[in-house]
Amino acid sequence: MAPTATPDEIASSWRREFLAGTTTFATMAYIIVVNPKILEAAGIPFGASMVATIVSAAFGTLLMGLYANRPFAIAPYMGQNAFIAYTVVGRMGHSWETALGAVFVSGAVFTMLSIFGIRKWLAESIPENLKRAFAVGIGLFLAMIGLATVGIVTPGTGGVPVRVGDLNEPSVMLATAGFVLIVALLVRRVPGAILIGIFTAALAAMATGLAPIPAAIVSAPPSLAATFLQLDVGAALSWGFISVILTIFVLDLVDTIGTLIGLAYRTDMLDEQGRLPGMGRALRCDALATVAGSILGTTTCGTYIESAAGIEAGGRTGRTAVVTAGWFLAALFFAPILSAVPPAAYGPALIVVGMIMVEPAAALDYRDLTELAPAFITLALMAFTYDLGIGLTAGFVSYAVFKTLSGRAREVSNGMWVLAALSALFYGFYPY
Repeated sequence: MAPTATPDEIASSWRREFLAGTTTFATMAYIIVVNPKILEAAGIPFGASMVATIVSAAFGTLLMGLYANRPFAIAPYMGQNAFIAYTVVGRMGHSWETALGAVFVSGAVFTMLSIFGIRKWLAESIPENLKRAFAVGIGLFLAMIGLATVGIVTPGTGGVPVRVGDLNEPSVMLATAGFVLIVALLVRRVPGAILIGIFTAALAAMATGLAPIPAAIVSAPPSLAATFLQLDVGAALSWGFISVILTIFVLDLVDTIGTLIGLAYRTDMLDEQGRLPGMGRALRCDALATVAGSILGTTTCGTYIESAAGIEAGGRTGRTAVVTAGWFLAALFFAPILSAVPPAAYGPALIVVGMIMVEPAAALDYRDLTELAPAFITLALMAFTYDLGIGLTAGFVSYAVFKTLSGRAREVSNGMWVLAALSALFYGFYPY
């Protein structure tokens, strides 16, 4: 049975949702090239991996739109692809086939937990203050990605972790102009403001030689044969691989829960009890996308924080996700032109959305340190470690610790104890 219509859906329109879905796709289209480039370091063939990335994203996002009726896009996670490529394969020496087997096992476990409502129970046990921290942390994380993407923030030297980039670089100046344009359009309430800003900057980059004009518009997709059904589940189930499976499991669990709640909090989708209606359906979508992705030849899939860009553009229903999925399918044949959008064009959109998403910081409980400290640890580590999973797991552990140390352990729900225990195991078994 399909989800019932929500007030947002009744008041929505295909025009608004089309703009929103297109905006979401424009801000995350980089994954089409970046994900297979990272996985190429693990020996996974680029062409087949690119097709696996596109198809798994289209499948998961379409499922999110049609089954869960939510405006969230699903694609292979950044960060977890690097964990597979550089840690599991590069440093630990496992084959990429075995790594994909571990992704499959994690996805299968997620699917079962989602069917039985366990993941939904865990998500609903998270306290309100941490939910606000998720939204703020995602905003800071998005802003950091955007700033690094356009070159305003660059790696530091001499022991300094980061520093300001060359603001006189033409691409940085273009990105700055794109940011100003998007904010100006938002102030004037121009429909599709973020999308207009992205494509205006992209055209300007091509016109000034900062981005190449694509030589072709349409191309046939590469073959998927090199990665399809190449996963090695048997090897992944060996005892020596338990740390890898646990790491993938915990990261996907907390990333997806944190992202869904953070996005829902920003858009007032949570009900009076702070719960996201239909969360069980949304969690099943990302679990099934992970299973499909591992079979196709890519890593863990989940809800993308770039969905916030489409939400800010007016997306409120599954129609937005359906449109985004359609663009992913089109990318199979229009990859040359879609991948030509430069970082200087989509980076400013991420900065703008990050700026908007820090609003819940005003509602954080600043008086109770047992609430404030875990919230701060969560949002700070989400942004400054460049890893949502690290921030989320640290938040779960610290929440239980500070409540216990203050003699208020009874305020920690059973679900939060489970999340804290899983997070502690994550830090114990993580193959650093």
